Amino acid sequence: MDDTKKMLRAIINGQSSMKSELLSEIHKVDKKVDNLEKKVDDGFKNIGLEFKKVNERIDKLGKSLAYLEDDAPTVEEFDKLEKRVTVVEQRFAAN
Repeated sequence: MDDTKKMLRAIINGQSSMKSELLSEIHKVDKKVDNLEKKVDDGFKNIGLEFKKVNERIDKLGKSLAYLEDDAPTVEEFDKLEKRVTVVEQRFAAN
């Protein structure tokens, strides 16, 4: 029985030491994950600022495009202008 108890005790001690090693490694990984989460959160905050700047720039470009679009002639207006130019050309050619 003494040998059996010694073997069981050795197995249990080995498992206990392995468990404590695993727990310490798990705690290290938890700390690394926490640090990574903080970095990611900070990164998203910075990205949010960058997106805000980009969105503002896109809005400005959109407004400029809308103003240009308002000033540009429509297809119908362009066709009428083409007809008017040909009429003026023909008048000058006739003179």
